[in-house]
Amino acid sequence: MTFDRKNLTDDQLLDLYKRILKPRLIEEKMLILIRQGKVSKWFSGIGQEAISVGVTAVLDSDEYILPMHRNLGVFTGRNIPLYRLFSQWQGKANGFTKGRDRSFHFGTQQYKIIGMISHLGPQLGVADGIALANKLKKNGKVTAVFTGEGATSEGDFHEALNIASVWELPVLFVIENNGYGLSTPTNEQYRCENLADKGKGYGMESHIIDGNNILEVYNLLSELKASMKENPRPVLLEFKTFRMRGHEEASGTKYVPQELMNMWAIKDPVENYRKYLTENGILTADFDAALHAEIKKDIDESLAVTNAEPEIEATLSEELNDVYKPFTFEQVKPSEEKENIRFIDAISTSLRQSMERHENSVIMGQDIAEYGGAFKITDGFVAQFGKERVINTPICESAVVSAGMGLSINGYKAIVEMQFADFVSTGFNPIVNLLAKSHYRWLEKADVVVRMPCGGGTQAGPFHSQTNEAWFTKTPGLKVVYPAFPYDAKGLLNTSINDPNPVLFFEHKQLYRSVYQDVPTDYYTIPLGKAALLKKGNQVTIISFGAAVHWALDTLAKNPEISADLLDLRTLQPLDIEAIFASVKKTGRVIIYQEDSMFGGIASDISAMIMENCFKYLDAPVKRVASLDTPIPFTKALEDQYLPKGRFESDLKQLLAY
Repeated sequence: MTFDRKNLTDDQLLDLYKRILKPRLIEEKMLILIRQGKVSKWFSGIGQEAISVGVTAVLDSDEYILPMHRNLGVFTGRNIPLYRLFSQWQGKANGFTKGRDRSFHFGTQQYKIIGMISHLGPQLGVADGIALANKLKKNGKVTAVFTGEGATSEGDFHEALNIASVWELPVLFVIENNGYGLSTPTNEQYRCENLADKGKGYGMESHIIDGNNILEVYNLLSELKASMKENPRPVLLEFKTFRMRGHEEASGTKYVPQELMNMWAIKDPVENYRKYLTENGILTADFDAALHAEIKKDIDESLAVTNAEPEIEATLSEELNDVYKPFTFEQVKPSEEKENIRFIDAISTSLRQSMERHENSVIMGQDIAEYGGAFKITDGFVAQFGKERVINTPICESAVVSAGMGLSINGYKAIVEMQFADFVSTGFNPIVNLLAKSHYRWLEKADVVVRMPCGGGTQAGPFHSQTNEAWFTKTPGLKVVYPAFPYDAKGLLNTSINDPNPVLFFEHKQLYRSVYQDVPTDYYTIPLGKAALLKKGNQVTIISFGAAVHWALDTLAKNPEISADLLDLRTLQPLDIEAIFASVKKTGRVIIYQEDSMFGGIASDISAMIMENCFKYLDAPVKRVASLDTPIPFTKALEDQYLPKGRFESDLKQLLAY
């Protein structure tokens, strides 16, 4: 291995040695502890230390790094106290996740490290969002994100690189090509000769680097960082390296040919660098011994602190309270001045006034800029806010949602428009595994609103007509809002954008241009989790939301003899359980009316809650009315049969006659 110090001083060379030695000595200790059963799982980076150490040494302390579970050198390079890392690995309170997640599945704003999720790919999109925020701030900062050669097969890799290239984001995409994705060799992972070659497809600069040569890593990245500050752009880096241990310790390395292990053992990044420093008179034996002793002393003392720390005790209130970031609702009362507007106008006005109120807000989506969006909701926004804040996205929902998370991490509010709610399925992973869990895992907010044009009645077929709120109401950490009227849509969307938690905001397409209401012209807010009692009665409680609320109103207008409480839920998570129970206890009969298909819909959970808590007040079984358990069809006759509008009246009367 050939080392080129270029213009580095002896002190700089020794500093890099300290940086690369520390994670190696920690790893050696961890291998002992895991054999002793004192650490439950360990993902070794032995053989790859030069990459994480070199990248971290180059970046400023306030530049974000998104490492993987084999990048101990990132954490030690940011000088995180070792006892905190040891506590994290042992699931103790001095760690970063309160025992809720293991190993390196955590982030820390203090050290500007954003940890991985096991799905790997989404963190590439998060890096895009962080870099986009840096670009908006014009602060010249670079973001580095790590991935392995296996994860380059994921769609998120393609999406994140494509976005970074199109938006010219200052991101270092670090691929640690260590030869195996768990046990699958690279010749079964991809067919291009080098992963760096993929950069050409994105119009992106790329480099191949010896990942075991700390000086090659440090020098090239130093040059790139300086260049990216002057010319912001993404760069794809393929580091050729090898991991000398298994994917994790239980996996072993029996699937690796011994000659390959022998070849890479000769290329050990720590030993070769030590040899270079020693042979050139930069590192003395005494200094090396003293450094080993110093690091081992730190390890032993930090382990003693962690071992003395008590095990975490489960506290129910703390677990429940950490699912969401605390949010104090600020009520802004509506003005007296009103105008009669459509549902779609209320959404557009809310977005416009919220973006005026929050200068750190960004809206992203397909065709939302000059075109104004598929439904023209953002028409004219570019002229007012500029393309920096109203951003057309490529067709890549997963990376866009992840980028929203990155924007939130770096101080922005993200509003993501799904062109149709149906398309959220391609962004499902980062919503339910990243946005929903971040605060619970490491107390990081996910200040992201995902707007969801949804619903049937327009003969748009199975790919454009779903009302899929149940995909998200069962996921802890998400909030789900589903208004039925322009007044509520505006006030609730304003609140959703204020809320630092992730919100899925459903907007029924059929209501966009068919429902009018007098709506205050000024900005105002409505609290989440409060249902609206639209009609009062004593015979039956009708619980509904979205377009079905209007269908229920039509039925009651045709049957004035029916005395009903009509409860418009407005938000499904949080759910106004108090209002539901109060009405059910008053009327003794309840019918739940949803547009979604029956099985697994939110009506089922509401029904179960009522049966469990209000059974003695009921005079009849709880009734659910919903769409058929089929995909929603296209032809009008089939769609009319699918939707529950034609069945609700008879079901309501049967309930009253029970």
